[in-house]
Amino acid sequence: MNNSCCAMPTQAPSKPTGDSQAMLPPVNVTEDSAGITLMADMPGVPKDKLSLQVEVDTLTIEGEVSIETPPGMEATHVDVSLPRYRRVFNLSKELDADKVTAEFNQGVLKLRIPKAEHAQPRKVEIKVS
Repeated sequence: MNNSCCAMPTQAPSKPTGDSQAMLPPVNVTEDSAGITLMADMPGVPKDKLSLQVEVDTLTIEGEVSIETPPGMEATHVDVSLPRYRRVFNLSKELDADKVTAEFNQGVLKLRIPKAEHAQPRKVEIKVS
């Protein structure tokens, strides 16, 4: 991947402390000539509890986990110990943050962030003199 055009995480994959405790969703970022695709696994997050914000060159993904224990039952083992996901990325100036598109299907958030027009490959016409 060309690191001049990508989304770089601003957090190390560890648990933050304090009131902002959240799980870091696993994320894959792929790049092609037109932009990047970011896939984040966020199981247990309903669409209405999912938040995506783009502010200048920062992309923030957040989601609240909704896993309820049925009445009369008690959890004997818990892998999901924090009630939310949060991941922050710095976006390259080569990306057009105003044109982010998002899809959410079966717990997977897919974002498409195109390259800015000035970063798109272009064909140069050669004139014969």
